[in-house]
Amino acid sequence: MTGPAAPADRFAARPGELRLAFDPAARAEAGLAFIGRIRSAWGPADCPRNLRAARERMAAGEGGRPQIEIDPGFRAGLEGLAPGDAVILLYWTGAAPRDLIRQSPGHRPGGAGVFALRSPARPNPVALGVVRLVSLDTAAGVAGIDATDAWDGTPLIDIKPWIAAVDIPPGWTPG
Repeated sequence: MTGPAAPADRFAARPGELRLAFDPAARAEAGLAFIGRIRSAWGPADCPRNLRAARERMAAGEGGRPQIEIDPGFRAGLEGLAPGDAVILLYWTGAAPRDLIRQSPGHRPGGAGVFALRSPARPNPVALGVVRLVSLDTAAGVAGIDATDAWDGTPLIDIKPWIAAVDIPPGWTPG
């Protein structure tokens, strides 16, 4: 389960980009168990590039009501969460290339290494999003979220609580 295929040109090489000489997936050193999936109105052709853009489009009436669906065996893990909580979602963007190590995104002159970017194209296609729970049905394993930048059906890897005292670096100020 890797989600819908990316449009062929979305990850076409741009000037200054560099691809690895090997396939990172061929060197797999760990296993994953998808715990559910993200449901959204987005597909490969219209998905927002980040959560800020997703929230802006939702405020304009686009995007429907995104939610996460947790598989039955993992639903007990929702205990202790409540609507209004902020959570970190880790999800699998497996349709993106894994060998693109240096990228030249349109928003950043000169490009940068993948570890300086939030691009879905990376050696391990794990994305994260900090979202707010807007509803929660633990028995059904369904949680409404305020926004998502994931395609409908994107596999969900994990959910972690976002805790300001833990997740904001000491001395950090918005810049």
